[in-house]
Amino acid sequence: MANNRGRGGGPNKHGFQRPQDLKGTIRKLLRYIGKYKAALILVAICLILSSVFSIASSYMLKPILNNYIIPGDFRGLVKALIVQGALFAGSALCSFAYARIMVHISQRTVAALRQDLFDKLQALPLRYFDTHQSGDLMSRFTNDIDTVSELINSSFAAIVSNTITFIGTVGMMLYLNWMLTLITFAFLLMMGVVVKVIGGRSRINFQRQQKALGDMNGYIEEMIEGQKVIKVFNHEKKSIDQFSQLNETYRGAATAAQAYAGAMMPFMANLSRIDYAVTCCVGGLLAIGGMFDVGSLGAYLLYVKQVSQPIAQMSQQVNTILAAVAGAERIFAVMDAEPELDEGKTVLVRAEKNGDTLTEVPHRTGCWAWKKTDGELVELRGDVRFHDVVFGYTPDKTVLHGISLFAKPGQKIAFVGHTGAGKTTITNLINRFYDIQSGTITYDGIDLRDIAKDSLRRSLGIVLQDTHLFTGTIADNIRYGKLDATDEEVRAAARLANADTFISHLPQGYDTVITGDGGSLSQGERQLLAIARAAVSDPPVLILDEATSSIDTRTENLIEKGMDSLMENRTVFVIAHRLSTVRNSQAILVLENGTIIERGDHQQLLAEKGKYYQLYTGQAELE
Repeated sequence: MANNRGRGGGPNKHGFQRPQDLKGTIRKLLRYIGKYKAALILVAICLILSSVFSIASSYMLKPILNNYIIPGDFRGLVKALIVQGALFAGSALCSFAYARIMVHISQRTVAALRQDLFDKLQALPLRYFDTHQSGDLMSRFTNDIDTVSELINSSFAAIVSNTITFIGTVGMMLYLNWMLTLITFAFLLMMGVVVKVIGGRSRINFQRQQKALGDMNGYIEEMIEGQKVIKVFNHEKKSIDQFSQLNETYRGAATAAQAYAGAMMPFMANLSRIDYAVTCCVGGLLAIGGMFDVGSLGAYLLYVKQVSQPIAQMSQQVNTILAAVAGAERIFAVMDAEPELDEGKTVLVRAEKNGDTLTEVPHRTGCWAWKKTDGELVELRGDVRFHDVVFGYTPDKTVLHGISLFAKPGQKIAFVGHTGAGKTTITNLINRFYDIQSGTITYDGIDLRDIAKDSLRRSLGIVLQDTHLFTGTIADNIRYGKLDATDEEVRAAARLANADTFISHLPQGYDTVITGDGGSLSQGERQLLAIARAAVSDPPVLILDEATSSIDTRTENLIEKGMDSLMENRTVFVIAHRLSTVRNSQAILVLENGTIIERGDHQQLLAEKGKYYQLYTGQAELE
């Protein structure tokens, strides 16, 4: 499960996850919104005018009653009503204007948020994705972004508008009668207490709701992707039961959040009605006693009705605001995660010799690194060496214990061992998907950490056991290994991997569009495309992580020559369960529990009659 705990997050006495940094989250959101200063200034002008027109139109009730209705001045009443109508119309027009502008600001802001969130995901280390559900991360792009959009689109302007209206209304009430205003202040204080108590509880539950929603989405994605396995093992009932638990958790969190948010409005409305009734009685007595004119009382009572509306409307926005804050916290939790570190020196230019002159050429292709000892720019060739490497995915559990090995350019090195012995871990360290705890790894004599990851990974071609194809044409998927590859290079790579034959029989050949991770292709065909993708990049180092495990024996025989051609003059690391595929390796390393227990070529290891001999002769089996 994803770990969604963040700064300041800890369980309270009810066992709920406390909200994280509210002020920090709001500041970060305001930085995004603040990019549109001109539009926001226009919104502010419209908000102020809308509130001023609304407050002024209410004040018009005083002269209408005192100067026109009571004296019976019909002509003056018509003029006053026209002025009041114009004020109402101006308020409505300004409200429409700022609402339209806020829609544009909202969509631009969430587009920037979504872009930055996606960019940040590309910068995060592989370890982050190992510890976070993909469905939960997807939920931040969908549900959490949507709640932020709703906040900016409607709630943000409503909060500002209601704040201005509230301040203006209270000011007019003080101007009309300060004694009656004290009564209203008492009720406003009670409303503030209600907002603080209920709003605080609601925010906690909205945090739980967003967390539960992310967990549920993550589980749904896993179940959809694993439907074949579920059906093979008759796991439907168990899947339904687990989903029911997650669904019930989400229902409970959402119910609690909505219940607290929904309770706000009834409290506010009843307090407002009581305030109005008390003010009517006291104001009526003052008017009878001659201390208050009828027009002022009418306008004041109208303001009493209006003064609670901003608070009531903001309380109605509580669920949107709290869900958005909870969603924004989850978004910024990803953005605040530590990115993948790269201490290597980036190669921006390289020197090319043309006759007797050296010319600096922008570095776009090839695999280059700075040699730290003499500052020389060298092309990576594929001499990889481990020196007493210790590594663990977590600090408390070591996976590799003092691994030392070397692979010279052009050599084929094979790793053999049971599942969990550390074979794939070694190749992950060559890629710097993870960093070692101690020891060193050198590449052509350069510490791996001194090579820019872009150059390092450009020099590595990888074919994994689990293939992944993208939506697009066959050619696009092969070209993923080298984005600027020509059509001929793509076809040459496919021929090298012996994928050209089946591609030619597809409806549109290399232009055939595949979707759903290549679901219309067989597992063997998908693997052939993965091999072709590695071939087109033409790297000095090739990593084959059980690359032929999903290919039948006939297909494997077909691509054997192509693989030999692909591996020619390259440093190759092979992980294989089929020992027949590693017999021609210059060195075979047998791993067990994170240590190398045997090394040598095929004949040497057979002669030793150790673990490799047992595996090869069938006396022991790979698990």
